[in-house]
Amino acid sequence: MTMQPILSVKGVSKSYTGKSGGVTEVLAGVNLDVAEGEFVAILGFSGAGKTTLISAVAGLLEPDAGEILLRGKPIDGPDKDRGLVFQSYSLFPWLTVEANVALAVDAVHKDRSKAERTALVRQKIELVGLGHAMERKPAQLSGGMRQRVAVARALAMEPEILLLDEPLSALDALTRAKLQDEIERIRKEEKRTIILVTNDVDEALLLADRVAVLTPAPAARIGQTFQIAIPRPREREAMNDDVEFQRLRKEIVGYLGGLNAAVSSDVQSSIALPNVTPLDLAPPPQAYRDAARSAVESRYLEFYKLRKVYPTPKGELTVVDDFNLLMDRGEFVSLIGHSGCGKSTVLTMAAGLNAISGGGIVLDNREIDVAGPDKAVVFQAPSLMPWLTARQNVALGVERVYPHAARAERRDIVDYYLDRVGLGDAKEKLAAEMSNGMRQRVGIARAFALSPRLLLLDEPFGMLDSLTRWDLQDVLVEVWNRTKVTAVMVTHDVDEAILLADRVVMMTNGPNAMIGKVLKVDLPRPRDRKTLLEDPKFYQYRQEVLHFLAEYDHGPAAKAA
Repeated sequence: MTMQPILSVKGVSKSYTGKSGGVTEVLAGVNLDVAEGEFVAILGFSGAGKTTLISAVAGLLEPDAGEILLRGKPIDGPDKDRGLVFQSYSLFPWLTVEANVALAVDAVHKDRSKAERTALVRQKIELVGLGHAMERKPAQLSGGMRQRVAVARALAMEPEILLLDEPLSALDALTRAKLQDEIERIRKEEKRTIILVTNDVDEALLLADRVAVLTPAPAARIGQTFQIAIPRPREREAMNDDVEFQRLRKEIVGYLGGLNAAVSSDVQSSIALPNVTPLDLAPPPQAYRDAARSAVESRYLEFYKLRKVYPTPKGELTVVDDFNLLMDRGEFVSLIGHSGCGKSTVLTMAAGLNAISGGGIVLDNREIDVAGPDKAVVFQAPSLMPWLTARQNVALGVERVYPHAARAERRDIVDYYLDRVGLGDAKEKLAAEMSNGMRQRVGIARAFALSPRLLLLDEPFGMLDSLTRWDLQDVLVEVWNRTKVTAVMVTHDVDEAILLADRVVMMTNGPNAMIGKVLKVDLPRPRDRKTLLEDPKFYQYRQEVLHFLAEYDHGPAAKAA
């Protein structure tokens, strides 16, 4: 670029000293120039130092080496020229939307009259689509609306650079899409320089002019930069068919995959799985056992006229209504739909954790009415005992379902699955000392180690960045390929749904949610992401699911047949 960049990050390094005295080098010589009016997305793995970098640019922490220049001058602490929006919105719960934004405006625009400040507050709140909610307090707002308030507050400071630190990562797919559109509108109307830290490749391609990829921790630096030459406006559904989008997506995913492969653990296990069967803690009735019935293969899992009603102060609310699905043994089904459509409700009923209001669920010829280890659940938040090690957390379940096995055999089962999920070197690590990604690996190992009849996955990677998510999807595919356990997975992620499933079941919006469409995924197994991105069928399937979700974007359409 011939012009002087508005922001220059030159050789920035940052290290932290842990409690035990060990030093971790987080950033090691990061260089990045950003032009005025440019939208740059910084993409990186969990723990790669994205937040450290954006905090340094915001002036919230001082680098150990290197410098950050704004219009050629070194930055000195935080200032109104850089507006920052964090992943978690820090609003004052006792103040209204208007008062939360006014607080920032009054602090940085002291030179302006009260009328000017009030007009500025109103303009920015209206810009993020919250003009109707000025008098509401944060408790009366959804997560997406709260994040809009945080964006309005940052914009009201009228910064030269808007810094967005994964502002959408905690939101569901639909709210995330709406806020992405909002950010694009702000970019267009405000003509601001924007730096977005994200873990989502599609988000980066949808919004940015350039994508800079941080290499994995430790000692992260900018590994490669990709120019996004896709013309604007970039329409989410249309982009799926865009050849340049497909090429860039494949290139970035390939590059990230290469970086990941260089640091990820070898998941081969030297331990053989012992030939022991779990104790049936929910045995069939005596009549079944006397008849010595054969194993069920088709209609292994049946959801029949399933219904869930919750009482509310305003009367009964039917969340799920007339949900019907038949699954064969060893089938993997993904359940997808907008937030609040009852996906997790169906899953918790299948787990025996949530009472069924109508209809029924039959697993292997037995009606589900209680929870048990024959139905293993992996939740979004890994529910581990923090004071136990990875091995001890998995062993808890193994000891319950294999009480008849020798101690050495039980230990081998635990070790086999921990090796499979890439935790061979972390078996003795306490859950409290693990990252979210590592904890979720323990959760997956624990679920498979139970040898369940049914594996239920409730957005197990929803809290993880997309790169850790890819890693764990691969782990899940690898372990599932060996066990072929019947599985139902709730997800918001279209790619994840297609990668993992034999069928994608799409749910209509709640209340009275039901199955709107079922997509059969005719892609050969075993599957891997790279091959998938080269298969034209993948983009057809993706388009079908995206189109269904877009149809239900504005509330429930007419009930599907």
